[in-house]
Amino acid sequence: MKLSYTLRNVILENSRFDVLLDKYTQKKKDKATGKEIKPIMDLLTLSQIIFADPTTKKPQDFDESLLTVDNLSKVQPGAYTNWLLKTYVIPGTFNDERDDVQPGTSEYKKMIQDYRELFIEDLFKVNGDLKKFTKYKQYFPQEKRDINKFSNPDELFRFLQSFKLPEKKQKELDKKELKKEIRKEREGFSHPGATIAFTGDKWTVVKIEGSDEKAQEAASWYGGYYDYDNGETRWCTSPPNSSYFKGYIKDGPLYVMLANNDNGSVGKRTGLPQERFQFHFPSNQFMDRADHRIDLIQYLNGPMEELKEYFKPEFAKGMTTSGGKKVEIEYPSSSAAKFIALYGFDEFFSSLPDDITNLLFNNKSNEKIALDVPPTLGRFKNLEALLLMNCVKSLPETIGELTKLSIISLPDNPNLTSLPDSILNLNNLMFLNLKGSKPKLSERFNSEFGEESSGNGFYTRKM
Repeated sequence: MKLSYTLRNVILENSRFDVLLDKYTQKKKDKATGKEIKPIMDLLTLSQIIFADPTTKKPQDFDESLLTVDNLSKVQPGAYTNWLLKTYVIPGTFNDERDDVQPGTSEYKKMIQDYRELFIEDLFKVNGDLKKFTKYKQYFPQEKRDINKFSNPDELFRFLQSFKLPEKKQKELDKKELKKEIRKEREGFSHPGATIAFTGDKWTVVKIEGSDEKAQEAASWYGGYYDYDNGETRWCTSPPNSSYFKGYIKDGPLYVMLANNDNGSVGKRTGLPQERFQFHFPSNQFMDRADHRIDLIQYLNGPMEELKEYFKPEFAKGMTTSGGKKVEIEYPSSSAAKFIALYGFDEFFSSLPDDITNLLFNNKSNEKIALDVPPTLGRFKNLEALLLMNCVKSLPETIGELTKLSIISLPDNPNLTSLPDSILNLNNLMFLNLKGSKPKLSERFNSEFGEESSGNGFYTRKM
């Protein structure tokens, strides 16, 4: 008894609000260097995580919106708060193709930032899973009754989905659900607040746009009111009056894909097919029913191929920045990169506006890309800077028509064996980067451009 009492007090002590406040939101000093270390999170983030724990205790009529230390000190963080904080600070895994990124790099820091932003966005989902964990953990295997056995919320979700209640208990719950179940009779896929944008042999596309009440109710209905356990979805836009819906819809429409053949698997609340997906192009989110990201390229080149042409304009929208003047392609992650993977490099060039000023293509993948840049490059008469990194095999002679071009950067292109002579006709071209590329250079090129230092690959025009 003394040992369990002592352990309980240690846990409670480590979970006190003032302890968490000091640990996560206060500046620290590195004992070795004396340098100041930034706080891990701000007060708002800490409070959001504490309130996502369903066992957190709050005084009656407590105002969660009042973000002061005095007000929040009235709260007793719950049994899962430390686990939530730990999984926020140190991700168990990124669950994607970027697992090989090295800690300490700028890309790794960006991944951590993206992970934490999504973590906060999905806290309401974790809250629901923790409620379920608390409700049913008495039926779990002994080793799964400790929340710390789960490395992250996604692992907890997968376990809860695979868990089956004892048959007797399940029958009791089924009887209760049958009495209170609200079921809608499906009348096609139509619903007020949305439009049927495309109907194909295999898929129907529903488009939701606008932020009025009808549109928001449509998003809830097509998502099945966040009732995943009854065959609906876990989309953050699906709970009634979801604040996330307003955040997403202001940037662009939501698309819901519904399988025309439901194979008898439908949601109990809506009667819609369980096989459904939701796309939001401005945020680059393409989610399945469980709100997990899908490989969009694989789907649109495979089971959703009939939707490929319909969505081409949406991909094209995401290809330019700076008022449509600048094209930046981070392959394979950007919208433009997805466009190229789906429709090809020639189609990509023909889809760009004529008046772009910058064209940047950076292949960050391990995929060996060796593209022949098409002659249509010559139509971009306002182009001032061209960067093609780790992706090019040849350039067209029409590059010599780009009279405003002042910078050409072609690093890390081992398949680039030569440069068009027409490049030397570009009077504004002052700088050429060939680092990591070894094209054969003509005598005329060497007479007009000089390498800054031997072997560094940086060339400037001789004055």
